[in-house]
Amino acid sequence: MTTPRMPPPPPFGRALCAMVTPFTAEGALDLDGAQRLADRLVAGGCDGLVLSGTTGESPTTTDAEKSALIRAVREAVGERASIVAGVGTADTLHSTELARAAEKAGADGLLAVAPYYSRPPQDAIEAHFRELADATALPLTLYDIPGRTGVRIEPETMIRLAGHPRIVAVKDCAYDLMGTQKVLSRTDLAFYTGCDEYVLALYALGGTGYISTVANVIPRHFRSIIDTFDAGGTAEAARLQQRALELTELMMSSGLPGTVTAKALLTGLGLPSGPVRAPLRPADSRTTKELLAAYEELTLP
Repeated sequence: MTTPRMPPPPPFGRALCAMVTPFTAEGALDLDGAQRLADRLVAGGCDGLVLSGTTGESPTTTDAEKSALIRAVREAVGERASIVAGVGTADTLHSTELARAAEKAGADGLLAVAPYYSRPPQDAIEAHFRELADATALPLTLYDIPGRTGVRIEPETMIRLAGHPRIVAVKDCAYDLMGTQKVLSRTDLAFYTGCDEYVLALYALGGTGYISTVANVIPRHFRSIIDTFDAGGTAEAARLQQRALELTELMMSSGLPGTVTAKALLTGLGLPSGPVRAPLRPADSRTTKELLAAYEELTLP
C-alpha cells in the first residue's frame, strides 16, 4: 500500500501567473508595461511569475528580449515574488544557453517543455532534462504539455528525474490525473497545475499550487481559492473555483490560445498588454466583448 506523502514546500511560491509579454502597438517589447503588469500581479496575490512561457509568447521573442524581460521584471518586483524563466526549446544546446542567460539576468528558477517536433523517446527526453539541469545552479521545473509538444514526459521518466537535486517541480498540463498521483506519491516533486480548471482539484490532492494564464486578469480570485482551502473552507473554495468557470472556459477553451484571450481582456481593461505576435492573431470584437462581460460578472461585488 502506498503511504501518503506530505506536500513538498513550494519552491517558487504557490500562486504563480504565466504572465503575458507586453508589446507596444508597433510590436516591440514593452518593458515599462511589463513592469507595471508584474507589479499589479504581485499586489494581487501572485508570489511567483513565469516569464517567457507559453502565455508569454516564447516562440516569437528573441533571446535578448527574454533576458531583458527578466531584468525589467526583477527590478519591478524585487524579492516580493519569484521569477521563473521559460527556457524550453526543441534544441538542447539552445535551451542550456537560454538557461545560463536567465540565471545571469536574475531568474530564480527555470521552466522547460519536453523538446518538441522531433518527438524524442523517453531516454532522450530524460537526458535532455539532465543536461539542462546541470547547466546552471537554478532549480528546474519540468513542463509537461503534450498537446503542444507532441510528446509526454511520462510519469516513470519524472520519477527518475526527481532524483536530480535541481529538478524540483512539474507544471502539469497533461490531463492525466492518474499519472500525476503516481508521481506525487513516489517523489518530492512540487506539482503546479497549468490548467486553470484544475487549481483546486490538484491542490487538494497534494499539489503545490498553480501556474495560471487566467490569473493575468483575476490574480486575487485564484489566490483566494487556495487560501480558502488552506483555511478549511473546502465548500467555499469549490464555489470560488466554479465561479471562475465561465471566464476560464472563455479564455482557455474557446478555440483561441490563452495568450490571445488574455491580451484581449487586458487591453479591454486598459492594462499593459499590446498585440500578439504572428502567427497569432488578435481576438475579434465579439470575443473581446464576451470576455469583458464574463470578467465584469465575476468581479461584481
